[in-house]
Amino acid sequence: MSGTIVDEVMFLLDSFFLGAVITCVYDGFLILRRLIKHNMLFISLEDLIFWVVCAIGVFYVLYEENDGILRWFAVVGASLGMLAYKKTLSPLVIRAVSKALKVISRCVLAVIRFILAPFAFLRRKAGAGGRGLIRRGGRFVNYMKKKLTACRKVLNIILCKR
Repeated sequence: MSGTIVDEVMFLLDSFFLGAVITCVYDGFLILRRLIKHNMLFISLEDLIFWVVCAIGVFYVLYEENDGILRWFAVVGASLGMLAYKKTLSPLVIRAVSKALKVISRCVLAVIRFILAPFAFLRRKAGAGGRGLIRRGGRFVNYMKKKLTACRKVLNIILCKR
């Protein structure tokens, strides 16, 4: 085979793998969305940023590999790469990584709860007494505020007379 044909086939394979990588990265966003609920605004912003970055990546590959010339077999190769990854590996990756991250997050939360358990115990023991203390503290603050305001008014009257 001639060198030109080999270069074209390599470019087709690069396009295929680029499509698979783009879909794999998007799966990362899907996994993140499974773990942390997003509203439509954040989903739209994520998608916009993702596709802008992908467009820059595709342009870079086209510029480096093919001197910036868009060829249909490159688009077909990227589309086939996306489709192949989406139909074969994507469901497995999303399911496995989501489950693994959920298990890890549960373990981290269990450790945090264990560390914070003494503080929760103290809070429960303080119970109504703690709330009463806060209430008394609030009353004291109001009392002091009234006294200081009265002192300020008296001081202001004295200073204004002289």
